[in-house]
Amino acid sequence: MTVLHISESEVRELLPMPVAIEAVEDVFRRLAAGEAMNVPRRRARTQHVILHTMSAGCSGYGLVGFKAYTSSLQGNRFHVVIYDGTTGAMVAIIEADWLGQMRTGAASAVATVYMARPDAREVGVFGSGTQARSQVRGICAVRQVSEVRVYSPNQDHRESFARDMEPICGVPVLPVHRPEEAAMDMDIVVTATRSREPVLRGEWLSEGTHIVAMGSNALNRAELEVDVIRRADIIVADSVDQCQIEAGDFVTALDQGVLHWPRVLELADVVVGRQTGRPTAESITLFKSLGLAIEDLAVASRVLELARERGLGRELPL
Repeated sequence: MTVLHISESEVRELLPMPVAIEAVEDVFRRLAAGEAMNVPRRRARTQHVILHTMSAGCSGYGLVGFKAYTSSLQGNRFHVVIYDGTTGAMVAIIEADWLGQMRTGAASAVATVYMARPDAREVGVFGSGTQARSQVRGICAVRQVSEVRVYSPNQDHRESFARDMEPICGVPVLPVHRPEEAAMDMDIVVTATRSREPVLRGEWLSEGTHIVAMGSNALNRAELEVDVIRRADIIVADSVDQCQIEAGDFVTALDQGVLHWPRVLELADVVVGRQTGRPTAESITLFKSLGLAIEDLAVASRVLELARERGLGRELPL
C-alpha cells in the first residue's frame, strides 16, 4: 500500500481561495443532507505542547479523516490524514497550515454569502495575523469590497497587514489607530485575534452589520462584548455542538440570560435555506466560526483530487 504525501508548498499551489470556498459550501450542503458528520476538537497536553485532534467523515466523498496539529512556543504544525471510506486504507497525508487558513477563510466567506448584505462594501478587521488575512481573502472573494480597515494594538503589525493585503485585495487597506475605527460604519466586521478579553463593543455596530467572530475557540477567551450578542438579530455557528464546547464568546451571554442555545442556528441549515441568515437589510447578523474537521476534510479531498490530476505529491510505502 502506498500513501500520497502532499507538501505545504504543493497545497499552496493547489488551493486558491475560490477552490476552498466551493469545497466548504458543498460540504455544508452535505451536512444538511445527512451525508457528513463532524467530530469536535479535543486537546491533550504536556508541559510544553498541546495536541489538537478533530475528525470527520463524508459518505459523498467516500472518505474519512482527521486533522492533528501541535502548538507550542516553537510554533504550530498541521497535518490532515485521509482514509478510504470503504476499505479504511490510508490514502493521503497532507501538510495543512495553508489548508487550515484557507478553509477558515472559506467558511466565513460562505457565511458572508448568506448573511451579509449583498451591497456590503466596507470591511473592518480586528487582528493582523495569518487568520485575519485569510478572512479578508475570503470576504473579498464573495463581496465587492471597496475598503478594508485593520486594527491591531501593535502599530507595526497593522501597517504590515495593510501593505501586504492591499495588492492582494486590490482595494485600499487602511491601518487605524483606534479599535472603534475598524467597526463603526463598517458593513462587515471580523474579529480574528488571540485576545482573552472582548475587543468588539456593541455600541460600535451600525444597523445592517455582519459580524464574523473567529478568533476564540476556547471557553476562557472572548472577543465579543455581551452587548454584541444582545444586538445580533441572527446568530449562526459552523457547529452548535462545537460551540457548546469551545465558544468563549457566548459564555457570559449565556450566564446572563442574554443568549439561549436554541437561538443559535447551524450554518448548514442557512446554506440550504431551512433558516434565514438575514431577515432584513437592517438586521445585525453574527457568524461564530470555530473551524471544523469536516471543512478540513472537504478542502483536503479537493487538494488530493487536484494533486492526482497534476501528478503532484510523492508516494510513501506505508
